[in-house]
Amino acid sequence: MVKVALYVRLEAKAGKEAEVESFLRGGLAVVQEEPATTAWFAIQMGPSTFGIFDAFPDEAGRQAHLTGRRGAGGGGAAPPGSMTILSRLTASRISRSVTPP
Repeated sequence: MVKVALYVRLEAKAGKEAEVESFLRGGLAVVQEEPATTAWFAIQMGPSTFGIFDAFPDEAGRQAHLTGRRGAGGGGAAPPGSMTILSRLTASRISRSVTPP
């Protein structure tokens, strides 16, 4: 069951849009090897705005992702100077049922 998630919004620096897109496309193969990454989505929201949304069963899974091959602890970091992180949201699942209106 998914209990925690991570959303990161990125802005490619001028002229670096293709590098950021390539970095994100290359991420899928890496995260598919992570047993605790339940879902991983790379999104292009505009000409230079991108995002990543990923979900995990628990905080340990999220931390393993962040410190693994694709995260800051691994060799999968984005090309230096290619983007700026605009926002980073860490979320946890609401533990009670919510009934739609």
